[in-house]
Amino acid sequence: MILVVGTFQVDPARLSAARPAMAAMIAASRDEAGCLGYGYAEDVLEPGLIHVTERWTDRAALDAHVATAHLAAWRAQWAVLGLHSRDLAIYHVAKIEDF
Repeated sequence: MILVVGTFQVDPARLSAARPAMAAMIAASRDEAGCLGYGYAEDVLEPGLIHVTERWTDRAALDAHVATAHLAAWRAQWAVLGLHSRDLAIYHVAKIEDF
């Protein structure tokens, strides 16, 4: 399994405008083959900080995601929405256990 975990910032003044775009990105991504989970969560303490968690079956599924039209459309909206400071990392998970 592949995890993508990290954060990005949205200008707090534009957060209301960004929510529908984020929801569209999440919904389209969740419909992709190989997507096991995809979500954005607003930080409770820091306005505009968005936590990203993605789970993919393998690197091929993640690579296909990166090439999608909905990801290109999402990226095209970043400047208008005030999205910045994107910091994501890819983790290759070898073992999973319940906590």
